[in-house]
Amino acid sequence: MKAPAIIKTAADWALPYWTRGQAGRETPPDLFRVLYYGWLVALTFKLLGSAWDVSWHFKWLRDDLAPPHLLNSAGTALALALTVIHGYTGYGVDKVALRLIQWGTGVFLVAVPLDLINHRVNGLDITSWSPSHLMLYTGTFFMIAGVIRGWFMGAPPGRERTIMLGAFFAFFLENVHFPEQHQEYGILSIGAWDNHAPYAEDILLRFAADQMGRPVDGVMMKGFSLPVPDFLYPVYAVVAGVTVLVVARMMIGRFGAATLVAASYVGFRAVVWPMLTFTGFPPSAVPFFLVIGGLCVDLAFAVRLSSRGLAPVRAVLGAAAATAGVYGALVAQSSVMGQVYGTLKGQTGLLGAPPLVMSSAVWAGLGLMAAWLACEWFATRRQPIEARVIATATP
Repeated sequence: MKAPAIIKTAADWALPYWTRGQAGRETPPDLFRVLYYGWLVALTFKLLGSAWDVSWHFKWLRDDLAPPHLLNSAGTALALALTVIHGYTGYGVDKVALRLIQWGTGVFLVAVPLDLINHRVNGLDITSWSPSHLMLYTGTFFMIAGVIRGWFMGAPPGRERTIMLGAFFAFFLENVHFPEQHQEYGILSIGAWDNHAPYAEDILLRFAADQMGRPVDGVMMKGFSLPVPDFLYPVYAVVAGVTVLVVARMMIGRFGAATLVAASYVGFRAVVWPMLTFTGFPPSAVPFFLVIGGLCVDLAFAVRLSSRGLAPVRAVLGAAAATAGVYGALVAQSSVMGQVYGTLKGQTGLLGAPPLVMSSAVWAGLGLMAAWLACEWFATRRQPIEARVIATATP
C-alpha cells in the first residue's frame, strides 16, 4: 500500500474512537494494544536520544538542535500526543495512571524551557544533577510510572503482558539511572586526559575552563568530569536503581524478572558502547553491577515466606545481600573491567567504574532497606501486587 492509502486506512480505523470519555473507560483490545505499542515507540526514541546525549556533551559544546536532542524531541512529541489521546478519550488508563502520565508530561514540558534558560544564563551545565535536569528526569519518572500502571491494570494475562511490563520497567530503570552516566563517562574522560588523548574538543575544554575560572588542566578536567561527591554514585545506584528492580519483581511476579530488567538495560548500554566509540564519541563505563543487584533481588524473592508478616525479614536480608552484591561487583568492575578496557585501548590506568567510597555502603544499605520495606508495606496494605500478578500472569 502507498503512504496516502495507509494514512487513510489508519484514520478510518482511529476516528471512531475519537470521542470524549472519562478515564477508566472500557477499551477495545486492539486500541489498547496500539496505544501502548505507541508508548513503546515513544520511549525508544527517548532512550536512543538520551543514550547519545551524554556522550555528545562530553565531546562537543552544547547545541540545542543537536541530533540527540532531536531524537529525544521526537519521542516527547509522540508521548505528548498519546497523553492527549488518553486524557480526551479516557481509553487505556484508569484515573491514577492518567494523572501520573499527565503530571509527568507536564513537568517534563515545563522543565524543557527552564533548562534552555539555564543554559542561556549560566552557559555550559557542568552536571547531569542540576535542578533543571532533575526536573526532566522527574517528569519522565511519573510519565513512565503512569504507563506501567496503565498496562499493568489493563493488559490481559499472558506472555505479551509480562514482556511489555518488563520492557517498560527497563525504560524506567534507564531514566532513574540516567544522571549516573555523568560519572560513567566522566571517569573514562579523566583517564583519556591522563593519557594525553582527551575525548572532548578543545572548544569544549576551553569553555568549561573559562566557566570555572581556571586554565585547562587536571583540576578543571576533574571538575568537569566528576563534579559531584564520589559517594553519590554507589549510594544512588543501590537505593534508587535496586528499588526499581524490587518493584519490577513484585509487579511482574516471576523469578528472574529483576535480573532480566537489569540485563536488558545493561545489554543496551553494552551494545551502544562500541557504536559510539567506533564513530568517534566518548565511551562510558557500563553498569554491569546492576545485573548482580537484580539477581540478589530475585534470590530474595525466591525464599518462600510462611506468612506475609515475614515480608520485612525479606526486605532486610534482601537489602543487605543486594548492597553487598552491588558494592562487590563495583570493586570487581573497577579493577578487572578497567584493566580489560585499558588493554583494548592501548592505555593503562582507566577505571571501569567511577570512584567507590566503601564506607558509603552502610548508608546505601540502610536507604535500600527503608525503600524495600516501604514497597513491602504498600504491597501488603494497599494492594497485594505480587499475589495478584502471580494469579493472573502465570500460564
